[in-house]
Amino acid sequence: MLLKHAGLTCSTEDNADKFYRDLLGLNKSKPKTLPADLSLAIFNLDAELKMINYMDEHIHFEIFIAKHISTIQRQIAHQCLEVDDLRGFIEKCRSMEVEVALIPKGDKTLTFIKDFDGNLFEITQPKRV
Repeated sequence: MLLKHAGLTCSTEDNADKFYRDLLGLNKSKPKTLPADLSLAIFNLDAELKMINYMDEHIHFEIFIAKHISTIQRQIAHQCLEVDDLRGFIEKCRSMEVEVALIPKGDKTLTFIKDFDGNLFEITQPKRV
């Protein structure tokens, strides 16, 4: 099985660009519009939505621009991203004012960040052998 993409919401295109393009370094597609009838059929949301793909050869986020989606809907759902240099990535997050949470778990520390709209990401790095 292969995860093809993750669909998330952001309140503005600027927020999406800052996180997915500028922080994660993903390529941004030309925005498309999801018509209200499809949005209603798929998400039970009667609104036209702007959709932007941010991707590279390994990862693909389908971001829907929707100001009216509550962060309460995103409290548990999260994506996990693996980065090569965790310490450097955390520094970049802090320099861009991305919220970083370092959570002790036994002898390990879990790292979580949120994008500018509250979408939650767990951040890991490859295990050292």
